[in-house]
Amino acid sequence: MKTLILIPARMASSRFPNKPMALIYGKPMIQRVWEKAVESNLGDVIVACSENEVKDCITSLGGNAILTKPNLPSGTDRIFAAIKNNHNIAQYDSIINLQGDMPIINSQDIGKVNTPLIQGFDIGTLVTELTDIQLKDINVTKAKIHWIKKNIIGQAFDFNKSAIHDKYDSYHHVGIYSFRYETLKKFVSLPPSANEIEKKLEQWRALDAKMTIGVSYVKNIPISVDTKEDLIQVEKQVKNNEQN
Repeated sequence: MKTLILIPARMASSRFPNKPMALIYGKPMIQRVWEKAVESNLGDVIVACSENEVKDCITSLGGNAILTKPNLPSGTDRIFAAIKNNHNIAQYDSIINLQGDMPIINSQDIGKVNTPLIQGFDIGTLVTELTDIQLKDINVTKAKIHWIKKNIIGQAFDFNKSAIHDKYDSYHHVGIYSFRYETLKKFVSLPPSANEIEKKLEQWRALDAKMTIGVSYVKNIPISVDTKEDLIQVEKQVKNNEQN
């Protein structure tokens, strides 16, 4: 499956300003995510960024970065903006949106997001187990799944951040997506749906438009970096891994 990985990055995060360039054991976070994407060996990798600082970092490594407007509403809009004028985009069977705050993701897990596309779903994504703490954490996105093959491939029918009391059919949603180009183009052309606005989750734009979202199950996905506290935890893991 010919794949293009795009990594959206912007410095003006309200919760964590300058996050892409935050150092993790001596390397900017965006560099570590880019390295994981390259290491996956799935295909071409592009960082879709809104600041020259990020672009210069990636190009200095020999990578490809494209500047996009800083005020785009989401990472999905940012990756589309980076490729919409690419005349060769039709050659790709899959476009992966890899979040720029996952510096310690297993590179082999990235490719698993393509499986739902192969199975015929409109959009692919990943889920993993919910911990007991995450059940009540309103910062953690939960997905409800109808399994086709238990803990292998299924279909998501609900996303929310509300606290829940049991794990039945609920999993921790991992914010990586795969699209065919025409599906991505359709998605960004749609206005935010009522559920998307209410729940503050853009996955609902797809569900409300009757797009199917397939999921692959992945065990033990590491944390993403949403806060400076997360950064400290991730740096400890990276330091431990690289010293051993």
